[in-house]
This record gives sequence, C-alpha cells and structure tokens, in this order.
Amino acid sequence: MITLNIEVALKSCSTITEAQIITTCFSYLITQKFKSGMVISKFSDRVLNQEVDYILIEDTDSEDYINLTEVRINWYVYTLHNTEPQMDSVCNSDDETINLATHLTLPSTDLLNLWDNLIYDSQIKDMLLKYAATIMEFSKKGVDTNIVTCNRVILLHGPPGTGKTSLCKALAQKLSIRMRYKHNVLIEVNSHSLFSKWFSESGKLVTKMFTRIKEVVEDNKTLVCVLFDEIESLAHAREQCMSGNEPSDSIRVVNAILTQIDQIRRYPNVVVLATSNITGAIDIAFIDRADIKQYLGLPSPQAIYQIYYSCLQELFMVGVIQSKEMFENIELFKSYQPNSKDSRTATQNTEMLMKLSQESVGLSGRALRKIPLLAHAMFLDEKTFVDVTMFLDAMGKAICYEKSSRNGISVKSGC
Repeated sequence: MITLNIEVALKSCSTITEAQIITTCFSYLITQKFKSGMVISKFSDRVLNQEVDYILIEDTDSEDYINLTEVRINWYVYTLHNTEPQMDSVCNSDDETINLATHLTLPSTDLLNLWDNLIYDSQIKDMLLKYAATIMEFSKKGVDTNIVTCNRVILLHGPPGTGKTSLCKALAQKLSIRMRYKHNVLIEVNSHSLFSKWFSESGKLVTKMFTRIKEVVEDNKTLVCVLFDEIESLAHAREQCMSGNEPSDSIRVVNAILTQIDQIRRYPNVVVLATSNITGAIDIAFIDRADIKQYLGLPSPQAIYQIYYSCLQELFMVGVIQSKEMFENIELFKSYQPNSKDSRTATQNTEMLMKLSQESVGLSGRALRKIPLLAHAMFLDEKTFVDVTMFLDAMGKAICYEKSSRNGISVKSGC
C-alpha cells in the first residue's frame, strides 16, 4: 500500500480540532475525483469553506485518480503565519547596529507556493526532504551521533541563480509542516554583516550570533532552521586565508563557525542549511560536517519547458495573455521528436514553446523566470491585449536579448 501525504492549511480564524478537520477532509475527498499534485481551495462542503484555506495532495508518479481507501494517508494540519521577519541586531565597538540575522516564523505566507514552483530535472526536492526528515527523526529518537554520524548540516552548491537559497527556505517550510513541532522558525544569517573592520571582532560577532541562536534552540518544542547563504564568505578555506593580509582574523571566523556548529549539534531540534556558489572556496572541515551535499545545476530543456509553462499559466490566470489554446504538459515534451512519425502531435504554440526551451539552455532558473517580464516590457509596445502567439514571439526576442547581454553584445530591440 502506497503512502500519500496530504497537507491541510487552516484559516487563521479556524477553531476546529485536528481530529475533526481530518475526518471532515477524508469524508469530502472520498467523494471527489482528484489526482496527486492538486491544490484544492474551493469546496462544496460548508465546514471546509469556513475552516480551510486549501488542501494540498502530494505529487506522486501516478497520473491516475486516487482512491483514498487504497492508500495510507499522512495528514499534516497547520496554520500559515502572516508575521513579518524580525531583525536580530547587536551593537559593535563603534556603537553601530549590526543585523546578525532575520527570524521568520514558519510555516509562513511569505513562502507559500515556493516549494511547488521550484523545478528541477530529477527528484532533488523529494530526496532532500526525505534526507532532512530522516536526520531530524534520528535526532528526536536520540540516535548516538558518535556511532551514527549526523551533524544535521545540509549544503546546496552550484552556479548562481539555480534556486539554492529558495530551495533551503522551501525545505525549512516543509520541515515546519512535516516535523510536528509546536513552534518553527527560520533564522537567516546575515553573513556579510559579521565582518568587522576591527581586528578579531568578526569572530566575536559569530559567537554572539550563535549565542542568540542557542537561546531560541533551548526551547525543545521549537524547530530551528538556520540558513547560511553563501557560506564561503564565512567558512573560507583556511589554507587560502593564509595568503591574505590579515589571515588570522579570517581563520578565527572559520574556527568560530566550526566550533559553534559542533556545539549546537547536541540540540535535536536544529538543522543547518547552507548554500555556496564556489564550493572550492569552502573550508574542507565544514564540507566534511555536511551530511548532505547536493549540486544544483542549470536546467535542462525539459525543466525549462516546465518553468515557462508555469509562468504562462500564471499570466493566463491573471489575464495578461489571452488564449483559447492551452499548452501541452511536460509529458508531451518527453515523447516529442520533430519530424518523427512515431512522435505525438504537438500544437503549433506548444512546438514554439519547445523550441524556445531549447534556445534557453544555459540560462539559470532566475533568468528564465524574468523572460516573460522582459518580453512584455521590451517587445510588446505596452499592448493591453496579447494573444499567446504574439507573446511567444516576444519571449524569443527576450531570450536573444538576455543571452546577448550576458555575452556583452549590444542588442537592438528588434533582436
């Protein structure tokens, strides 16, 4: 029997118990036709309309309709928080305010839909979630880390713009939903603010920051996810530091980071998430402490197609693009071969989107999601009514513009 994860996001004003909402959701879903990956936000049931924001059915490999009587269900019931991130600040030797980190209460509306909109070629997201959930479960059960090594450190590395930071935040959001802690917080460290012009102060700022983190972690009912973006700026390889003008201060920072990570390991309710654009610049001792080291590369044509597909669906929904024709999903892309008799037939616009996906190879996910904006702003002359064929043509020009700009080539608007 397969296991299906179902998330139920309650409205902030909801007063229903978890047991009641699970029973109500099951009774409702068993009468409906739905597939994995669906998000249901409109209900014919009065209680669900009153109490629930949405129900998310976890994506699986199956494209068939789901029969709830034939699966084992894991229910996750939660309420999204709408609070703004809070700054954690201290004063340095000059009485200047230093922002050490920002604290965001999870699960947060700021991160809503982030997980689902991150698109990769393989099952990276599911694999990372399983890894992260496993290492947190090992900690909760008190597995001896001297026997089974578990530092609860996850390192994502790869080129800029591949979604490393976003994936860390989305992973923290998912863990806050799945791990069933009473409170959850994401602490995003402001790495660049931890360097001081005063000799030896940087190491002290790192220690202060971790002291603040420990104050939060002391509550064993709170899950704490600590995010170090561009970790190479703090955990720079010490042998490379030796060639600098003030190597000892940089080495103190690295030593402080490693020491503090080792100290917070004894708390079972904390996980460290780190990103890097330059893994070769990270101290090997930090890399060794990472339980998971995941590379995120540039997207393939299939992944690019999915990214463009999601962008265009969003523009259809809000009325920016007018079209009677919907694009084929990614399954057609996988089986499509131009001019092949055995290939499935694609519509003209779908073929055009496939061609644009091939032309976009080499662009990062961040750059790809800017293409629709560039297309509309630069190549549509402020038209209020845009059909999909016209928009795809503008996207082709925007792709040409983006690639030429990156190569330092002057591009005319008629690209």
